[in-house]
Amino acid sequence: MRSRLPTALLLVFLLLCAPLSGCFGSEDTGAPGPKDLDLTGSLVAGDWSEVTLLAKKDLSVYIPYFVVDPGSTRAQNGTVLDLKSGAVENVRWLLPPRNPIAMVLIGDYGRTDWPVRAANESWQNWRDDPSNGGAVTVAENGDNGAWVWLATHDSDGGSVGIKDFETERPQRSDLTMDEGVDASDGWVDGRSVYDWVDFITDDTPCVTCGPDGAVGYLDRWIGNANPSYEHAITYFEGVMKGYNLDRVEVHRFQSNTAWAVNICGYKDGSVYPDEWLIFGAHFDIAPPVAFTPGAEIGVPGYGTRHGAYDNAAGSSMVLSTAEVLAEFDARRTMVFCLWSSEEEGLWGSRSFANDLPDDVTVSNYLNLDMAGVNFPGDYALSVYLGPDGTGDTIDQPGMFHLAEWIGADALNLGYEMERGREAWLEGGESPLWGDIYEDTVAIYESPTARSDHDSFQNIGVATLGWNGLVDGYPCYHRECDTMETMIEYMGTDGSTGINNLVHSWDIVTWWAVFAFLHMDQTPVPNEL
Repeated sequence: MRSRLPTALLLVFLLLCAPLSGCFGSEDTGAPGPKDLDLTGSLVAGDWSEVTLLAKKDLSVYIPYFVVDPGSTRAQNGTVLDLKSGAVENVRWLLPPRNPIAMVLIGDYGRTDWPVRAANESWQNWRDDPSNGGAVTVAENGDNGAWVWLATHDSDGGSVGIKDFETERPQRSDLTMDEGVDASDGWVDGRSVYDWVDFITDDTPCVTCGPDGAVGYLDRWIGNANPSYEHAITYFEGVMKGYNLDRVEVHRFQSNTAWAVNICGYKDGSVYPDEWLIFGAHFDIAPPVAFTPGAEIGVPGYGTRHGAYDNAAGSSMVLSTAEVLAEFDARRTMVFCLWSSEEEGLWGSRSFANDLPDDVTVSNYLNLDMAGVNFPGDYALSVYLGPDGTGDTIDQPGMFHLAEWIGADALNLGYEMERGREAWLEGGESPLWGDIYEDTVAIYESPTARSDHDSFQNIGVATLGWNGLVDGYPCYHRECDTMETMIEYMGTDGSTGINNLVHSWDIVTWWAVFAFLHMDQTPVPNEL
């Protein structure tokens, strides 16, 4: 008679295995979750990187970040990929530059409807409380590309799996924390903007450098008799010609005694070349008019040689973004302009906007003027949009939604945006431009339009722009508008002025670049 011991051992083994998933190849019939998707590759924040997705069972994955479609090779705002068990997909994506946590959503294979965070909250906050979110659904790719696009929807499809992961942003090795090392590298970065402003406003004496007698490019006020103005035009034109743009043009306009010179670089759109998406800042500065008492005794009144805050800062951000976006295949023609004569009444941008080529339309305009002395310093960062029609309602909900969407997650500013909303409701625009506001980022429709965006609003274009302290800045249009003054004003108890200034420019530059990518895929209409 054979022993029953082997049979008994087998029965015990089967009983022990019964509760274990996959024992003896038994199929797990539950919904796919984080453990069913592997991510391998470099999880880099703030730069384009490649990751490999490996599905361990049939599933769909919603990627809520910019990806490069392998068919069109253009950037698109998210996608959903259907992966069979064992399938591998390579993804090139742009993870949040100022948020160390990213995530993807996982659902059943072939799923079309997905939940989405509210515009004013991050994905982490949505995960903790999804009650304020909305829904998206897969839609046809508008580029005839390989991956689906996403569109708003009324059904979120129910619960999802969430796979979150930490990211790491690259940093320069030659900088310290006090010098802004945390915002010193990536596709764009605040330290590069800082270096630009520092160079443009460098007043180190140099008799061979140009008519202003300095290393940088000072005295950038308009006038036929001002050789420093023409010297700066020639220099900025040369910088743009060094980028991979299709062409760089210096536009000169004359109207009675008013004249202006604009420097514009163009990267032609590959789908809609006659729709222009324009990124602009004025490079001219307030001309010296008279020596009068300024912020303190002995400081010249109106006029400046440097114009660091107004507006070497904005000019530097335009140059920084033009350099990286010039390498990009955009649907719409990207135009990067340095306007002149803003201080005289928007002559440069107004002449450009009113003299567009036949059949050309401007889809959106982004403006950079006096950004830097703001959050994370002790002053508000204003994110202004328009045109504004009424003071008591949001007339541009699409642009408002886009500004919040970028700020809340990619820049991790949900708390600061909420403080900004409260500040705007309490006092409107004027206090934000003059008073101390800690941890405040205000998004609102500006009723004043005091910069070059007004020129484009006047031709019916929806605009977006950024600025910090304005009327409350004691060196506004004064000789003390230097880099040294900006550093002084941005110093706080917990951080150096340089570090805060670098992070300020990092936030604004990234906000503008993300808006640019969104607007290239889907322009934001003027809703008035």
